[in-house]
Amino acid sequence: MIQQFRNLNFINLVFLFVTLLTLRFGIYMNLPVGINTGFAALFYRLLWQTSKDIILSPVLNITIAAIVVFAQALLFNKIINNHNILGKNGFLPALFFIIASSVFTPFLFLSPPLLCNFLLLYVLHKILLAYKIPNATSSMFDLGLIIALGTLAYFPFILFLLFLWIVLIVLRPFNWREWLSVIIGYLTLVFFLGVYYYWNGRLLDFYEIWRPLSNAFPFNIRIQIKDYIVLLPITICVLLGVGSMRQNFFRSFILVRKTFQLLFFLFVIAAGSFYLKTDFRINHFLLCVIPVAAILAYYFANAKIRWIYESLFVVIISFVVYFQFI
Repeated sequence: MIQQFRNLNFINLVFLFVTLLTLRFGIYMNLPVGINTGFAALFYRLLWQTSKDIILSPVLNITIAAIVVFAQALLFNKIINNHNILGKNGFLPALFFIIASSVFTPFLFLSPPLLCNFLLLYVLHKILLAYKIPNATSSMFDLGLIIALGTLAYFPFILFLLFLWIVLIVLRPFNWREWLSVIIGYLTLVFFLGVYYYWNGRLLDFYEIWRPLSNAFPFNIRIQIKDYIVLLPITICVLLGVGSMRQNFFRSFILVRKTFQLLFFLFVIAAGSFYLKTDFRINHFLLCVIPVAAILAYYFANAKIRWIYESLFVVIISFVVYFQFI
């Protein structure tokens, strides 16, 4: 199958959709009674008077989430191919985006982190374009607005402000206007949100939005290893991808090298921002899907021994499907 997805063939869209459904077969066979999608915090920030989360049937919730993942996978595939990050166009980025978005059962539900991946894809697209233009001030202002919008939907998204400044360090020569435009773009939406709260006589609640920033980072984290065994084959392939990238690092185009450096920082910030969510859920790590999918696609695009990479692919799919039934 990997050899098939290495080609930019229209029939691969059908295979992608079949893969998407296969990775959701277990959840469709064993539907939960109800799903708490996690949108209550967004309703609260918008001052919508409701005590309930989005009410969707489990089938509809999972189906909408699957459509969202499929659309995001195609967008991610287009971004990677347009900028020639893998060296050859194909559907491997879309394939591994779908797989990485299906690893854990909570990933299969509609949630704010899932929708925020649209924003991260837009950020990735804009920063790769910014590498080629002489002045990125307006682009960085737009990205500041995007991070503010993501913060409104899902508060840990605020830490991606740091990512934008890292982007400027890695991709751009120093320009104080670009650095300042990031924070101005962010504060523009925050200002209008503050005015909205003031008009509704809820200014104190506006201050409460930012309280999680004072949370101490939890250094004692309890992890149930058995719940993460499904990550074993994916972790092996990620390490193989890192090894392959290391071997080819200085032979790659500058933009490719810088892109994977930025994806590393994206992963670190996405994974580390979990402490800003008071009611932590594992679906937070949907924000890590983009960098993981990129390095997996890189490994499988450059792997040479067919029986090894095809076997690893089968093991990854088998693990994801199997652990949905236990």
